[in-house]
Amino acid sequence: MGKRRRVDERKTAKSGRSRRHLVLGGVAIVALGGGAFAVYTVFGGGAAAKDGSADAKAVKSGPLSAGEVRTATTAFLTAWQKGTVAKAAATTDDSAAAKTALTGFTKDAHVKDVTLTRGKRSGDKVPFTVKGTVSYKGTDKPLTYESALTVVRAEKDGEPVVDWQPSVVHPDLDEGDRLVTGEAGTPPVKALDRDGGELTTKKYPSLGSVLDGLREKYGKKAGGKAGVELRIVRADPAESESDEESGTSGTSENSTNSRNSTKSTNSTKEKAADKTLLELSEGTPGELKTTLSPSLQAAAEEKVAATKRASVVVMRPSTGEILAAANSSSFNVAFQGSLAPGSTMKVVSSALLIDKGLASADKVHPCPKFSSYGGWKFQNDDKFEIKDGTFKASFARSCNTAFISQAKELDDNSLTLEAQQVFGLGLNNWAIGVSSFDGAVPVQSDAPMAASLIGQGGVRMNPLNMASVVATAKTGVFKQPYLVAPSVDGRTLATASRPMSDTVRSQLRELLQYTAAAGTAAEAMSGLGPDYGAKTGSAEVDGQKEPNGWFTAWKGDLASAGVVQQGGHGSESAGPIVAALLKAGSGG
Repeated sequence: MGKRRRVDERKTAKSGRSRRHLVLGGVAIVALGGGAFAVYTVFGGGAAAKDGSADAKAVKSGPLSAGEVRTATTAFLTAWQKGTVAKAAATTDDSAAAKTALTGFTKDAHVKDVTLTRGKRSGDKVPFTVKGTVSYKGTDKPLTYESALTVVRAEKDGEPVVDWQPSVVHPDLDEGDRLVTGEAGTPPVKALDRDGGELTTKKYPSLGSVLDGLREKYGKKAGGKAGVELRIVRADPAESESDEESGTSGTSENSTNSRNSTKSTNSTKEKAADKTLLELSEGTPGELKTTLSPSLQAAAEEKVAATKRASVVVMRPSTGEILAAANSSSFNVAFQGSLAPGSTMKVVSSALLIDKGLASADKVHPCPKFSSYGGWKFQNDDKFEIKDGTFKASFARSCNTAFISQAKELDDNSLTLEAQQVFGLGLNNWAIGVSSFDGAVPVQSDAPMAASLIGQGGVRMNPLNMASVVATAKTGVFKQPYLVAPSVDGRTLATASRPMSDTVRSQLRELLQYTAAAGTAAEAMSGLGPDYGAKTGSAEVDGQKEPNGWFTAWKGDLASAGVVQQGGHGSESAGPIVAALLKAGSGG
């Protein structure tokens, strides 16, 4: 569009009419001397504006040149380094957010003498090094880290500006996070195993998130004194959720994972632990004893380290004490994973069927090649069938259709109630001492309800949940697992609303013992009898070539469960890990 520009009135030095030629914006304009005139500068052949307002320039577009990226980067880094926050913020596409973050970098994080060194550009992205000094109440400490920015075209005019993200200030910052220097929010904790030895990530690499969680929860209660540190104070997810939707959502110790397609009244997000970036002065740690066994934790670490994407938990059925928890990945799948448990869920489903009088260990039970329900056709592994076999035989071989065939006899909420009332699952009320996911068995209908009976559909578990399931099957009473004794902070452990009946308990133990002796778990559990029981599982996952392999078992007063993601059959992947830990814990 043309841009109208008024030219000031000019007078000729000579009397009479004098002709001058002007060239503006590529358009020649002829003006007569002695008179006022208006000219139009035309951009790209556009028409002149028809109103009296100033016209906007054409918006620049197209890929950014190296010069534009360099210019925008230099303007931003130079202004930030000089401490002219408003000027630095103005070179971004969100000046308000940038100004807040950069102001906090100085006033809240107490970083001074900043030097910003630009690195080698890669397209529109430019890395840079941040060097400065964190100064707080007479204590100074150098700070160095790497960050990066990306240059984009401003929406209003296409000029190159910095694409503002919190990570520009520090790569670990997310939306709503803050950099703060001061007394640590929580004192450090010296976590101890059950024998009094210190738990460290150097000794037990899997315990990183667990130790962070223990500090968050027990730092102030353990008697320590906080030090001074530069840290990232994480945003409260409940606050961010309230910005996105009406109403508020609470958070709890164990509210860490989504409830699949069902909406939970509790928050589905857990506030991440604050992160220490630089320690200016050490705090005095308080001591906190846990239930972890040093020998079993070490063995668990060794076993999962040898297998990709493996997680395992060991607990004591008689008390609920967690003796070991390990993961081969950085995420704590053992406590916070939310995965379909496959056929290990048949422990709960079998309790339900026996409870309802729909199955009995030694009675004949159908196990056809196929069974349909709710429009889905289910089959067994390799399409096997067991003719005239007992329910015990179907359980030991992990026959899917033996369970699907009973779906028509159940209510939509039958499995949910059994899981909640007898096994203590899915109520979001466990308090183990750190954040955990307590399993989910949502009420479903039609084919998904049937699939839930074999650990698919909407059912979600982790090794902690499944170790608890086999422990409950062994003792007949749900004992909530815990990592820190409730006497430490007076918290109340979760309980089940009804005990398992003697009939269900005795038959369930028989099913598990037979599976460990002569079923799919026999090879892994060889030599661990007679006081033992086990169940294998494989869970299909969309997009995976191999299913997740599950295994859960007990030996004496030890219960364990493990999963190897994309591990195939549980008997071959998770089974050896679980069996080895049961053997190590029982002394033989």
